[in-house]
Formats: sequence, structure tokens, C-alpha cells
Amino acid sequence: MDGQPWVSLSTIRVRLITALAVALLPVLLLGGVQSALTFNREDQNLRESLAFAAERSAATARARMESADILLRTLASGSTGFQCAQRLGEVTERVPGYLNLIRFDAGGRVACAAAGVPADPERATRDWFRRVRAGEDLVITRAPGAAYASEPAVLAAARAETADGRFDGAQVAVISLASLQPRVRDPAIPAASQVALADASGDYISQTTPAAFPDLPADWRARAAQGSWVWYGKDRAGERRVYSAAPILGDEVFVLLSAPSPGLFSWARLNPLTGLILPLLTFALAFAAVSAVAERVVVRWIAYLQRIAALYARGRLSVRPIQAERMPPEIRELAETLEDMADAIVGRDASLRDSLAQKDALMREIHHRVKNNLQVISSLLNMQQRALTDPSARAAMSDTRQRITALALIYRYLYQSPDLKRVDLRAFLEELTAQLIAGEMLHGPQVRTELDVEPLVIDPDRLAPLALFAVEAITNAQKHAFAGRGGTLTVHFAVGEDEALLEISDDGQASEQAFRTSGVGRTLMTAFARQLRGRSELARNAAGGVTARLIFPIPTLQNGAVSEPQGNQAAA
Repeated sequence: MDGQPWVSLSTIRVRLITALAVALLPVLLLGGVQSALTFNREDQNLRESLAFAAERSAATARARMESADILLRTLASGSTGFQCAQRLGEVTERVPGYLNLIRFDAGGRVACAAAGVPADPERATRDWFRRVRAGEDLVITRAPGAAYASEPAVLAAARAETADGRFDGAQVAVISLASLQPRVRDPAIPAASQVALADASGDYISQTTPAAFPDLPADWRARAAQGSWVWYGKDRAGERRVYSAAPILGDEVFVLLSAPSPGLFSWARLNPLTGLILPLLTFALAFAAVSAVAERVVVRWIAYLQRIAALYARGRLSVRPIQAERMPPEIRELAETLEDMADAIVGRDASLRDSLAQKDALMREIHHRVKNNLQVISSLLNMQQRALTDPSARAAMSDTRQRITALALIYRYLYQSPDLKRVDLRAFLEELTAQLIAGEMLHGPQVRTELDVEPLVIDPDRLAPLALFAVEAITNAQKHAFAGRGGTLTVHFAVGEDEALLEISDDGQASEQAFRTSGVGRTLMTAFARQLRGRSELARNAAGGVTARLIFPIPTLQNGAVSEPQGNQAAA
């Protein structure tokens, strides 16, 4: 299960939260759509307010110019003569925004002025003066040809005439551009707005906050000259703002307004209750509630039952879900079912153990009776052997009796062993060799035994041919190597990686004829080796005697049962 990352996505908690998410998604989408619509509406209101403020500021500045026209016409009729400069100075002090009031004669010379006037020998040929002389009532210019003030200003010139209507010079007012700039605190201007004035070339004349105004677009003048123009851009700090521009003095001076233009998410941060925060908060609270309920009501109890089931899997069936009373009814029924299943398993295990114990007892009784019957047969053969006079018949009867004794020994080991399916080969070979040698020592010379047996647990099906092979080899040694002289019998058993080796050797003097002839014993030994899916060999050893060798594959234990190696299974 650890190798399947998608399993965690199918848990109850994830499914409940997914279902809740699908149910609340329309609410979240509706909140987002409403927030977007509100944002667009407020953004449109901001654009309209800024455009209206720019037009209103331009209209205010134009009204200021019109009032300047009236003032200049009023002053033009009586601004010459005695105390002219004093009267003009009083007017500049009383009317804010006027830097200077000047009366020029028809030749462009200064008749009187409220303040100092720069020298300009070519004044009479200047464009503005020629236009006034040509008959225009009011001429406003940003480039009068000389610096009439120490700060950005415009020059407004009104035509002066004699009583008979002839040109008599010009009445000029030098007006500060700062006085034409709208105030930031004007209620008609949106909050947090900044104000600037710019000339026709795009240079800023004045700015309340220079960082709030970027370089103007290439076509700004043509667009603004047609009326108020609104556009979006980034200020010098890189923040998005909305701008509006409107002409104040024809196409020479323009008023510009700048206001912050928040994006949708920044606007939502400034307007949390009407933005996305409230839907998201509702969504998050619902998620948290469902997660908590799923954890407290469902998930933790399922995890508890999983731990109980894990204990059952390890065989601890006596554990009971004692907290089942606190569970929801549906999960409590599952816990009760799990407990009933554990009780059923305990009962079944007890029944199986009883059945196995009975089977064990029956199998031991069967093995015991088979062993007793074989011993009875062996005793009968022994009696029959004593009644025989033919040596060959007595020898044949003795061989048969020894084979039956070996089989009886196998059954005795089976019913005495703790495990009915496996026998310790080392102890079996030691006792089998001792019985065979002891049985013949009563009637012949003494035979000494040397055993070197490595431990191996083997099943009865393999033990029988191996034991009978050992009986044939030891019997042959007793007949041919130890007859009349005794000697040493060596039993060696070794376990390799894939095969086991059983060697039974004597120290007699075997003739070459013994290796060429094939008697009953040798035929049986070959047959027993084949039953073990192995092979048998007879060879002369270093002592001059015969070594009977049995090589067979080692059985493997799988889940407590003996099985064939893979190659032998395929062969079978």
C-alpha cells in the first residue's frame, strides 16, 4: 500500500472535503464574480471622478483667466497717470495669484507697473503684442519673450484703446501658474490624488508629488486637447496609477491628476468584507468544520479499529474494542462485527487445535503400532532364521530382518519425535549404526565405528530410502570386510549448499571383482538413490576397503513443509 500514493486520496476525510468543496464552489465563484463586478464599478467611478475633476480644474483655471480679462479691461481705462504704479500694486496684493500688473503704451514701453519689468527692446514686435495691436481683446501666452516673473507664470494682455477707439497699448497681468493649479484638498478631487501642470512639450511646470507622475505618452497632447483624457500607467516608483489630463490655456498648459489604481487583489485587501475574504473565510471555516467532524466522528474510530485488526492479525485475539460504546452507531456495529469475528476465530482455532491434537495422537498411535508390528515381523523372521540350516537362506533372512529393523526404527523416531513430519538425521544414523553393529557383534569379531554426521532435519519419505541405503552398505561391509577379522566402520555425512553426501567406508581388502559384480545389495542401493533423486557410487578408499557413497539434493523447508528443489520438481 505504501507504493500506491493515490490511496491517500481516497480516504473518507478527502472525500468529505472534496464533496464540501464542490458544494461551496458556486458560493465562492459568486463571491469572486461579485467582487470583480464591484471592483470594475469602483474602477469606472474612479476614472469618471478623475476625468470630472480634471475638467472642473481646467474650467476653474479658465474662469480665472476670464476674470483676469475683466480685471485688465477695468484697469486699462484708468491705469495711466498719477499714482498708477501704486494702484496696480494694491491690486496685486489684494488679488491672489497675480505676480505683476503692467501698463504698456502703444510702442511697447512701460507706462507703469506694480513691480519691476524686465527690459525687452523687441517687445513691440513680440507675437502677443502684435496680436493685441491687431485687435484681439485678450491674449494669453507662456512665452512672452522675456522673464516677467521668477516662477512659472503666464502673461495675459488686454487691449487698451483711446476714446476714439485707437490702439493705446496693452494692460498686462503676470499670473502665477501655481495659482491655476487645483488644490489636492479640493472635495471634487478623489482622495489620495496628486496634481501637476504641464506645458505643450510635456515638461512639468509644477507637481505636488513628482514621483506620482511619469513621462507623458507621445500622443498625450493631441488626446488631452480634445477634452479630458484618462489613461493608466506606472509612476516613477513602478506602481500602477490612473491619470487624467485637461487643457487650461488652449494647447499650451494642461492640468494633470494622478490617483492610485489598485489591482483586484490589492483592492480586495482594502475592501475585505466586500471582496474575496468573506467567501474564502466561509470556505475555510466549512473545510475546518468538516475536517474536524470527519476526524472526530469517523477517521479516529476507523484508525482505532485498524489497530485492533492489526492485533488480531498478529494473533492477539483476546483484545477487545472497549471504546466501542463511544463510537457512532454505524461504526459501533462494525466494531461488534469485528469482535464477533475474533470470537469465531478463537473458537475455530480451539477446534482446530483439538482436531490436530487428536490427529497427532492417532498418528503417533499408528506409528507405534506399525513399529510394534514390524518388530513382531522381525522377531518371527529371527525365529525362522534360527530354524534354517542353509547359510545362504540364513543370510538372506538376516538381511531382510535388518531392513525391517531399520523401518521399525523410523516409525519409533516418528512417534517419539515432537514433530511427526521431520526427523533429526544425525541421531537416527547414530542409533541405526549402533543397532546394526551390535546385532552382529554377538556372533562375530568386534567392529569399531567412527561417525561424523552433520545435522539435517529430513522428512520420513526421504528418511526411508536413506536408511535402507545405509543398511545395505553396512550389511555389505559386515559380510565382506569384517567377516572373521573385524575392523573399523566409518560413517560420514556432510551437508553442502545444494547436495548432501553420505559415505559408509570399511577398512577391509576388497578385490576388483567386488567392484565389477552387481548383486542384490548394490541393485537396492541404486534404487534407493534414485528414490532420493540422487546417485550412488562404490569406490576403493585409501585404506583399501570399499566406500559406498550416496549423493542427493537437499530438501528445502517452505512454511514448515519439506519441498523439492526447483530443478527436481521440474524433473518430477
